Amino acid sequence: MGSYDIVALPGDGIGLEITDVALGVLDEVTSIVAGLQVSVDSHDASARRWVQTGEAMSQDTFEACKSADAILMGAIGLPEARHPDGREVNGDVIFRLRFALDLFAGIRPVRSLPGVKPTLASSAPIDYVVVRENVEGLYASRTGGTNVRNEVATDTIVITANGTRKVSEIAFDLAQKRNGRPLDGRRMVTCVDKANVLSSYAFFRSVFNEVADKYSGIDRDHVYVDAMTAFQVQRADHFDVVVAENMFGDIISDLAAATVGGLGLAASGDVGYDHGMFQPAHGSAPDIAGKNLANPTAMVLSTAMMLEWIGQRHNDAAALEAAKRIDAATLAVLAKGETVTADLGGSASCSQMGRAIREAVAMGVS
Repeated sequence: MGSYDIVALPGDGIGLEITDVALGVLDEVTSIVAGLQVSVDSHDASARRWVQTGEAMSQDTFEACKSADAILMGAIGLPEARHPDGREVNGDVIFRLRFALDLFAGIRPVRSLPGVKPTLASSAPIDYVVVRENVEGLYASRTGGTNVRNEVATDTIVITANGTRKVSEIAFDLAQKRNGRPLDGRRMVTCVDKANVLSSYAFFRSVFNEVADKYSGIDRDHVYVDAMTAFQVQRADHFDVVVAENMFGDIISDLAAATVGGLGLAASGDVGYDHGMFQPAHGSAPDIAGKNLANPTAMVLSTAMMLEWIGQRHNDAAALEAAKRIDAATLAVLAKGETVTADLGGSASCSQMGRAIREAVAMGVS
């Protein structure tokens, strides 16, 4: 049981609407679960702020994030907010926090959800986690690439033994806590790379194998990234935990979300040893912003992930209970299908779906 300080970064577009829903659900669950106290401090870190001030995130906001027990982010970015070289401004917030706070593991769970129409022809259940290395890989060149006279542009991939070891250990630790892959219950970590072509990925695989040697009882597998995209569609039940370099992890985690209904359902956490940031995997969707149409599911499930991470980190049963209540309530609303947004086949607004989840939390749905 404990008291925690959370920094909320609603961001841009629908980020404001879904964050409002998530904070309402958080208020509801903390009013029910005894011994859990959460204080939320909201800050403006956004593309909108960059347009207005030239700075997407102030130093004070960064320091608040650094001091917080966790960060809850909505969605950041606007299509018109770009640096002169074409990079989107959302990286000024997201990448800064990932790199500066060493949020080296991107945790992207994907599972079949009740009431959500299957995307794939196969009816086999889907339940795996993509663990994305978050602070190295090709994205480490984000501000360090070269562009020579608009004729030649280069970016350099960065793979370190320490970074690969850390993210691989996170993946195997996750596998120890899970029930194995849906196909047969085998606990397995799959390394996704392109080791047959690039030495950097062969190195990533070799370090992964060194880590795998230390985990008895958990199988290992290796899949090239191009084959992985096919397997995610054709035999998704073969996967338990998947680990990949930054860019590959980015791509396959979005594909994973599409196989179970879309990014509107995709929660995520960016975690390190000392800090954690939680956000939906989707963007700010400015085309529907302010219309109360956004699906809040990914944001609410990210809030549950945040509480679960806090509970595990602090051995806090109350936080773990709150996470379970939010997750169960959200799944119950999806399963019932009466108060869901248009992308899920319903007619509810974002706020109406949020209200239904709060009511399910209050009822103690399990």
